[in-house]
Amino acid sequence: MSEHPVFRVGGISYLRIPAPDPQASAAFYEAVFGWKTRRDRDDPGFEDGSGHVIGHFRADHAVAGEGGVRPYLFVENVDETLEKIADAGGEVVTDPYPEGDLWVALFRDPGGNVVGVWQQGPREAAGSA
Repeated sequence: MSEHPVFRVGGISYLRIPAPDPQASAAFYEAVFGWKTRRDRDDPGFEDGSGHVIGHFRADHAVAGEGGVRPYLFVENVDETLEKIADAGGEVVTDPYPEGDLWVALFRDPGGNVVGVWQQGPREAAGSA
């Protein structure tokens, strides 16, 4: 088996993210999460920040909204990430709430998909109150 980070047996490795405006969604995920994007097509490709997940933003898929599968992205600071999300055209759906030793929040991306973000440890340790 190859040592490529996407080739992990049983691991999620490819996603098609619904996006009425695929170029805008690619720009959003690049700006907020640092994803590498390839915007030279109608369905821009991406590689997530870990290099373990690749995919495309697709206009021909129904937006997930608040139903369906909901991915959660790990971040170092949930509050700073929510600020970036708002600045890049996203919307906070659920403010950060504790879940054990985690802080979790939900946002709506520019395409209308609801996605989660989470950080580990106390919120104060990440510079927030």
